Amino acid sequence: MASVMDAAAPSLTGELAWWRGAVIYQIYPRSFRDTNGDGIGDLAGIAEGLDYIADLGVDGIWISPFFTSPMKDFGYDVADYCGIDPSFGTFADFDRIIERAHALGLKVIIDQVYSHTSDEHAWFQESRQDRTNPKADWYVWSDPKPDGSPPSNWQSVFGGSAWQWDGPRKQYYLHNFLTSQPDLNIHNRDVQDALLDVARFWLSRGVDGFRLDALNFAMHDPDMRDNPPSGLPMELVTRPFDMQHKRYNQSHPDIVAFLERIRQTIDEFPGRFTVAEVGGPEPLAEMKAFTADGKRLDSAYNFDFLYAPLLTAPLVRASLSQWSGEPGEGWPSWAFSNHDAPRAVTRWTRDGDQPRAARLNMLVLLALRGNPIIYQGEELGLPQGYVAFEDLQDPEAITNWPHTLGRDGARTPMPWQASAPQAGFSSANRTWLKGDPAHAELAVDQQAGLPQSTLQYTRDLLAMRRRHPALAAGDITLLDTPEDVLAFIRHLGTSAVLCAFNLGDEMLEWVPPPAFVEAQVLASENAVGITGKAPMVLAPGSGYWATNAVETSD
Repeated sequence: MASVMDAAAPSLTGELAWWRGAVIYQIYPRSFRDTNGDGIGDLAGIAEGLDYIADLGVDGIWISPFFTSPMKDFGYDVADYCGIDPSFGTFADFDRIIERAHALGLKVIIDQVYSHTSDEHAWFQESRQDRTNPKADWYVWSDPKPDGSPPSNWQSVFGGSAWQWDGPRKQYYLHNFLTSQPDLNIHNRDVQDALLDVARFWLSRGVDGFRLDALNFAMHDPDMRDNPPSGLPMELVTRPFDMQHKRYNQSHPDIVAFLERIRQTIDEFPGRFTVAEVGGPEPLAEMKAFTADGKRLDSAYNFDFLYAPLLTAPLVRASLSQWSGEPGEGWPSWAFSNHDAPRAVTRWTRDGDQPRAARLNMLVLLALRGNPIIYQGEELGLPQGYVAFEDLQDPEAITNWPHTLGRDGARTPMPWQASAPQAGFSSANRTWLKGDPAHAELAVDQQAGLPQSTLQYTRDLLAMRRRHPALAAGDITLLDTPEDVLAFIRHLGTSAVLCAFNLGDEMLEWVPPPAFVEAQVLASENAVGITGKAPMVLAPGSGYWATNAVETSD
């Protein structure tokens, strides 16, 4: 039986927040475009690339961290929340991004990393001096157990204990990531106030929203209770972190009260957007709590797709069905690839045809109810870049080699010109992370203007999505299908689009609902444009969008 979701979806004539259904393009600045020849992407390079991004037809950009940092975790170890690292440029460069993006109709979202700072941050340097200074309680400090061991058994994401002994304080401090990334004590209202001032600083400079990093790590259990074992078999373990249920070092219930303070601050600047990253094996409850009732954040995404070994109909169906559109529910966002996960084309190509897989992935992503996030290079169909062990930069990959693919393969430099040095990313002889030579043949200049290229397909598909508002902001009806077929209807007012995909390995018969038997195909994994009636048989790894009303206005 078909299930109807989001019965309270807005009408075509109702006023809609700009972000609802917006397509966001993620930029990893170190690898996007280098303009000064030092081998590191920079803010000036982002400004140069904005016309290219706008031509894709997306609604906004999300820029990963560019703040002052020692770069031990490449910007996610912030030493000054209100500073720009010199390797990325200046405030004048940032202001040019804001000005040019807004002139092109693009919104600008930036990262905020509130869970932790760098150990070089002035707050931590003051906090570690003694136990009585004004910032003594701004980080998570604890005495050792009587035998000198850490306060709890908590493990860090990057390997080893989440506690580090600090000589000046004669205490342990908590670090859920690198030892150089001490966790802030966000239970402390003074810390919250300081972070809210950071938000105001960037909102005042014109940003349109924030992506909140590692949000469920923002608060810990003050009683420092031990985490229980996960029971995960050793063959599935890549690091000690996997061997615990993270019951006490993350996901504290008081996080939501802090989010309400963030929302109050955001509301001082109308029209802004917030999206949370929520990791972990059971993220849904937190995603719902973080986005509930219109008084916390607007949206959240998890790693349902980012770590999935295959794109399957049951996986997508389960993820969509978790967001029913009931009153008070937030709005989901979706990412198939990003800077933290191996690229989807590599994970999900079944038959060796990576360009076809890239097109199918985009066809599915842009049909989902929520905000699609396209990671730089995804529009080119880039596979995971090859990075030899001796060239790795990612501390997680180095620590856990060879049991994890790490993050470097998703962070290799963006290829702009196939025949240029460093594929047009930089004029430097050596870049911060080696590019994959295999990416050159997929460079922007090799695909621009070619009707059959993945880049042109993405542009055409985004244009088609804009012509059909139901695909951006409509509700969704999941349809009964064979296990390997995913089918749903996106509808808004009188506008409706049928989306159907065979994500299995066999040819399958599937007849569209009676209302769509005569529907015209708007797009498939092969092409964008009217190509005839919706098929009754779906080839493996195929899909389409179809409608009875062919709309032509943008």
